[in-house]
Amino acid sequence: MKNHAEIGIFGGSGFYSLLEDKHEVKVETPYGSPSDVLALGEIAGHGVAFLPRHGKSHSLPPHMINYRANLWAMKELGVTRIIGPCAAGSLQAAVKPGHFVVSDQLIDRTNARKDTFYDGPITTHVSFAYPYCTQIRPLAIEVIKSQGITCHDKGTVVTIQGPRFSTLAESRWFSSHGWEVINMTQYPEAYLARELEICYANIALITDYDAGLEGVAGVEPVTHEGVIEVFNANNEKLKNVLFEIVGRMPRERTCSCGHALTGARLG
Repeated sequence: MKNHAEIGIFGGSGFYSLLEDKHEVKVETPYGSPSDVLALGEIAGHGVAFLPRHGKSHSLPPHMINYRANLWAMKELGVTRIIGPCAAGSLQAAVKPGHFVVSDQLIDRTNARKDTFYDGPITTHVSFAYPYCTQIRPLAIEVIKSQGITCHDKGTVVTIQGPRFSTLAESRWFSSHGWEVINMTQYPEAYLARELEICYANIALITDYDAGLEGVAGVEPVTHEGVIEVFNANNEKLKNVLFEIVGRMPRERTCSCGHALTGARLG
């Protein structure tokens, strides 16, 4: 099928295109329009759908992204697995700009975002104890390390509301908990994928140290300009990683993501 894909990829800040041989499709959803048209193509025999979550011209700040429409559009195209790379800040000195973190846990510090498809009348409580796909994560770690990129094979990402960056006090608070990564888009993106029984994995490309590390080894607070500069410098590395992950993606899903709704509904 022409408008069909198995694997979805979201592009974050500074990452607005992926596929060379592609066609674009506009998908309407019950939740409104996605961030942009979706680009469909093929990588190593796998149908792939790519969507820049902020839009091609980065016109959507994190708190204005229509996450439900983005995930629903992927589902409509047949996507069962999503890789959601993102630009992210570091909360720990050992996690340096240019490193990749394959997150394993998530903290939600957002507010008022539309974060569920299930507003009733059937009450639905979906388990989110392990936010990221247990099948895709090990593959991503293996691929990143094989390409000579420094990779942290676990990390907790705290998602803040945005569009502002953290205060120094907030950042120090996050760091004091031992959390490694800070970002503005992982929630509710990762959770909505789970509600749709889509596998989801995150690769956080560390672009900066957050404000709480000010004064450590000459680290200065984050700026948007600095984020984009580091992201652009590592964009090609990220694309190579994504192409190899997709190329090595097993056809069979052996994780529990595809059964997330089993036992989740009351009544």
